[in-house]
Amino acid sequence: MRKTKNLTVLLSTEGTYPFHEGGVSTWCDILVKKLNMVDYHLYSVVTNPFIIQKFHLPESTSLLKVPLWGTEEPSEHLPTPFSQIYLQKKQTTKHHIEALFIPLFKDLLDEVINPVKNPEKFGETIVQLYRYFQVYEYKETFKSEVTWDTYKKIVLNFAKNPDYKLTQPDIYGLIQSLGWVYRFMNIINTPVPRSNVSHSSASAFCGIPCVISKLEYKTPYILTEHGVYVREQYLSLSKRNLSSFLNIFLIRFIHSINTLNYHYADQVSPVCHYNTRWESKLGAAREHIEVIYNGVDKNVFIEAEKVERLNPTVVSVARIDPIKDIISLIKCAAIVKRYIPNVKFIVHGSVSVQEYYEECLVLRKKLDLEETFIFAGHTTNMVAAYHSGDVIALSSISEAFPYSVVEAMMTGKPVVATNVGGIGEALGECGYLVTPRDSEAFANAITTLLKDQNLRRSMGRDARNRALKYFTLEKVLDRHLKSYIKLATQANEKISDLNEVPSSSNEVNFQKLYSEKGYALLANGFYLEAIGQFRLAIKADPQTPAAFVYYSEIAKAYYHLGDSEKARREMERLQKSISTIQDVSISESNIGGGGRR
Repeated sequence: MRKTKNLTVLLSTEGTYPFHEGGVSTWCDILVKKLNMVDYHLYSVVTNPFIIQKFHLPESTSLLKVPLWGTEEPSEHLPTPFSQIYLQKKQTTKHHIEALFIPLFKDLLDEVINPVKNPEKFGETIVQLYRYFQVYEYKETFKSEVTWDTYKKIVLNFAKNPDYKLTQPDIYGLIQSLGWVYRFMNIINTPVPRSNVSHSSASAFCGIPCVISKLEYKTPYILTEHGVYVREQYLSLSKRNLSSFLNIFLIRFIHSINTLNYHYADQVSPVCHYNTRWESKLGAAREHIEVIYNGVDKNVFIEAEKVERLNPTVVSVARIDPIKDIISLIKCAAIVKRYIPNVKFIVHGSVSVQEYYEECLVLRKKLDLEETFIFAGHTTNMVAAYHSGDVIALSSISEAFPYSVVEAMMTGKPVVATNVGGIGEALGECGYLVTPRDSEAFANAITTLLKDQNLRRSMGRDARNRALKYFTLEKVLDRHLKSYIKLATQANEKISDLNEVPSSSNEVNFQKLYSEKGYALLANGFYLEAIGQFRLAIKADPQTPAAFVYYSEIAKAYYHLGDSEKARREMERLQKSISTIQDVSISESNIGGGGRR
């Protein structure tokens, strides 16, 4: 990674970017490649070290891959010299484990198993364990006899205590559950790089390095949620054949991690308002929640030309997975075919669950739809896929704020989708919403659109206008950059309010006036004039949080003018100001005893 004066952000992912495709990875790739004023340290939690990287990273982005399984030694993924690991092993004695690790281990287990969560204490325990494993060896500690004996004793005592509502484990349950702790917590065995801001892509285990960074280095923490992690895990666990003890243990472990992230995040940014209901209920402070919608590139997802097709066509962009409910879409196709015999349904998406795909094929054959319902597989040309349809359909039983809906809207296509998650927020009045698994209602909506060309075109036009207003790539990048700057400068204002200032101050009123002129000039391509107005806005009151944002706007204007050197200088000024503020904050915290929040 090159030396930089840009803002630095620790971006933490789990099972997604840059090793898997999907909505979260699309979002990460947009930030990493399009926010040229930010350099990322990518901290990727993965299942095993052999997974193949799917996304190319820019030179400005460093990558730390943290595998949870598939390794013999917990430090295999690190560039740690063998001599250092050897010394760590040598000094990890029974005495040190009993004196330094076991008290923390007991606190860790109490938080994981206890149905009543204490995220403040959990965070302090994690950061102390993090410090311990900077000195002592991870595997030597966890595989010691004293750790195993302590674990057995604590878990069995918890099982006897009616307050914990924990079933009695068998020996397999004890071994398996300790194995989970050993594997998942290997994250705290990994050094966390310093940055101006840390950013987790889920309220999951990948949030642990962000919490460590906050407690260890006072780094502000932003948490983005595409879905609701704990809800998704509950749904997943309901399908696994685990014993009662293991099921309870894993649910509570996930719950602990979830509340930990909500507690320590300075800003929780779900991709839709639907998620905020879950987040508030699960412990996120309402004043920390700021929705940032997903957005797409209007220059890539261009409006489709009007085409008369021989076969009316319904397109769905979705992987073959039970959560996408392709079964209901097949049933819907059978109903639509009664009214429009030459209709075609085309699904673009890879097979993620083979058994489910085979179930879909059986139903397709049973309903005599083999020439009607087509599985086209994964496509790299998403725009062409949307353009090939008259109507875009999404039959999911659970979603957050799917890119497929916003992409379809941007191409000017009418959408019929299930009313789940934030889909209704995306569509507004520009599409049809139906109840999940209601194939009849789904078919009625699709048939209505396929039979009415004028309705299709007007609804598609309205959908594109809505997407241009709310869901553009520019808005996504702007909101995230302003969030980073706001957090890095420790401002308390919400990003939407950065330019809203009290009317009692004449100076700040001038700042607002200058900035509004600057934004208007910027939007119309008068970049030099915009730079002048933003400089006046900064001069009016250089200490307001908005002033830091204006430095980034000046840098953007220089980028538009093709003067990357001047843009770089503006970002250097911003970085210097942020570093000064953060150094003062750390110094004051050390003097005052170090408040956690």
